[in-house]
Amino acid sequence: MTQTRLVVGPFNRVEGDLEVHLDISSGHVRSARVNAPLYRGFERMLEGRDPRDALTITPRICGICSISQSAAAARALGAAMGLAPTPQGANMAALIHAVENISDHLTHFYLFFMPDFARPAYGARPWHEQVVARFSAMEGSGARAAVQARARLMHILGLMAGKWPHTLAIQPGGVTRTPTAAEKQRILASLRGFRRFLETDLFGAALEDVVALNTQDALLGWTRGDAGVFARVAASEGLAQLGQGAGRYLSFGAYAQAQGHAFAPGIWDNGTRAPLALDGLVEDISHAWMLGHAAHPQRGMTEPDEDMRDTAYSWCKAPRLNRAPMECGALARQVMDGHPLALDLAGQGGGVLARVGARLLEIARIQLLMEALAHAIDPKAVFMEQGDLPPSGQGAGLVEAARGALGHWVRMDGGRIASYQIIAPTTWNFSPRDAQGTPGPLEAALVGAPVRNDEQTPLSVQHIVRSFDPCMVCTVH
Repeated sequence: MTQTRLVVGPFNRVEGDLEVHLDISSGHVRSARVNAPLYRGFERMLEGRDPRDALTITPRICGICSISQSAAAARALGAAMGLAPTPQGANMAALIHAVENISDHLTHFYLFFMPDFARPAYGARPWHEQVVARFSAMEGSGARAAVQARARLMHILGLMAGKWPHTLAIQPGGVTRTPTAAEKQRILASLRGFRRFLETDLFGAALEDVVALNTQDALLGWTRGDAGVFARVAASEGLAQLGQGAGRYLSFGAYAQAQGHAFAPGIWDNGTRAPLALDGLVEDISHAWMLGHAAHPQRGMTEPDEDMRDTAYSWCKAPRLNRAPMECGALARQVMDGHPLALDLAGQGGGVLARVGARLLEIARIQLLMEALAHAIDPKAVFMEQGDLPPSGQGAGLVEAARGALGHWVRMDGGRIASYQIIAPTTWNFSPRDAQGTPGPLEAALVGAPVRNDEQTPLSVQHIVRSFDPCMVCTVH
């Protein structure tokens, strides 16, 4: 039996810095430790500031999911104020957020995940030439078309968010701008154009046909569009079995509106569904370069360990819900919303195929949601409610970024921020071990991944990492 240790990183096509330390035995990963090697400290920057500064500062955490950060900050402040968005304000905030998330999904598929299969190592595969033609860097025709379609869709953000990234359009009481009747028609036109791209290039079929998929076998049997290329690759390379998860999923609920969330919140534990309850949420710091003690984020702190003690190995804390690590993302959202395809994917192991397939499913479902939200725009309605910040109070803002559950917890005292804590999706998924030695979701998913003797950056490890789509700058704030 041969045993080696391998450090993989930095990863390309990843937002931020990431290292993965692997113990390899007999050609497979025996254990993994995931390191977020960069500390940024946005939570500390917010202390002592006017609470409204969070709306300006937190979107700067990330240029990819800045609207998610903005939406979470607005909801946290709104909870502290006792202020809810107007119905039309909530709908427009959901539409703005959905545009960012679906754009993120598209970028992940075309520019982050699929290009790995254009590598020369797969040159003998019968699908390799087609992957190179559609997904290779600089030359892939599918990648170029996706970038162009994404840019046209984001015209909606120009209209309603003013700019992207780092908009101030989303506020505790709604959104800052009321669309005109003409702008409603422009939004609908942008959505029609994006649907054409999805139905022509990505899926090669009507979105309704994609949403109707209900089993893993049906997904693997899809033959049309670029999604069909992915299905062919997934079947060939056993992506359903690669990187399987522990079967525990978390969703804070996506696209909150007056009548409820478009995608339901909740907790899923190996087939058992439970309502969302965060009383048992704790950020463990036993293996993080942080000082203090494990605590709920409403009572937590961010105190970096400048000595970087030897018993820790990451700047990422380890969030645990009821003492268990939780996976979040598109698969978690669709499982919690009860979609048959997601339930079957999770039931068969929730591996690389499941995570990427759930994002494809969600692209189709988000497009249908955006169209419904746009048709419901009422230019005569009120889009924002005004309110005043109390000098003291606290609140939580829970939203779903493209990568999963994002939470902001603010505590105010004397009109200033006394504490601001953030748990990002990649903090959940890329967390280190906790005090019980339980690995985080990625660390657990990497166990068993095959590693060839000549690989310094194993392809299987890259596929598993990219199936979670890490955003490390959000992880370390």
